[in-house]
Amino acid sequence: MLNLFLQTEPQVENLIVPDSVQKARFTQAVTELANIDIKDVWQQMVEWMIWTGIKVCIALVVFYIGRWLLGKFFKIVEAFLTRRKIDLSLRSFAITATKVLGYAALFIVIFNILGFESSSVLAIFASMGLAIGMALSGTLQNFAGGIMILVLRPYRIGDYIEAQNVSGTVADIRLFTTIIHTTDKKTIYIPNNAISTSIINNYSTSTTRRCSWKVSVSYGDDYDQIRDAMMAIIKRDNRILPDPAAYIRIDALADSAVVIEARAWVKNQDYWDVYDSVTEAFYKELPEHGANFPFPQLDVHLTKE
Repeated sequence: MLNLFLQTEPQVENLIVPDSVQKARFTQAVTELANIDIKDVWQQMVEWMIWTGIKVCIALVVFYIGRWLLGKFFKIVEAFLTRRKIDLSLRSFAITATKVLGYAALFIVIFNILGFESSSVLAIFASMGLAIGMALSGTLQNFAGGIMILVLRPYRIGDYIEAQNVSGTVADIRLFTTIIHTTDKKTIYIPNNAISTSIINNYSTSTTRRCSWKVSVSYGDDYDQIRDAMMAIIKRDNRILPDPAAYIRIDALADSAVVIEARAWVKNQDYWDVYDSVTEAFYKELPEHGANFPFPQLDVHLTKE
């Protein structure tokens, strides 16, 4: 232990530099600074500025040419996917991903022209990606949700769906969000992670759809006459499908009315037109056949004691 201490003691003493040595080093540094050739330094600065300017100009030219070439390439990819009749949802997602990768490759080339090494640029991108991924974990979940939507295809562009308390037509499926246009012309952006893990009601997957009408009439009205009138209104509409056949039944005996339900099947694209026209016909024509549409009422009986 004593020998070890004696061996390390001179090393500790060598770390202490005498004032005379420090002054000598400082004097040498001042002398070298005073002997600098200003013209040589200026010439080196000018050469560096000119060379840097040339690299920046080359990088700008490469950027504009690369952007033009990428635009042509993206059009070729889109045309290829269209000819292959790739699903519109997958096509939009693939084009977006191709654009991201294309511009990332272009910027790596530009950084190389400016003098940055590829390994350094990739390391920077990797560290940035890790930091951004940790900060935006929800966004990455939305990206994963978009992948699941494209793989499982619970809906496609153009489908009318109901999800997350929103109903509308799917306008686009992007990397992180699904865009829905509602019937009142609103544009709704739903995160892919939320919609991929929720209950989705897709009204466009079937070619046919059932219309259902409920009509309340007063107690005492002639049910058979009203039923025949409702069936006649339904059957005269050529858009109503004969199979399955339409039928009418009493749905409920409510407090103030008898609820009659009519059901009929139509083509998916005719649903709203048929529903609206038949509803209007019920309102206009059923009173002529003895139907009375009651208001909510309460009968009060008074007794004398």
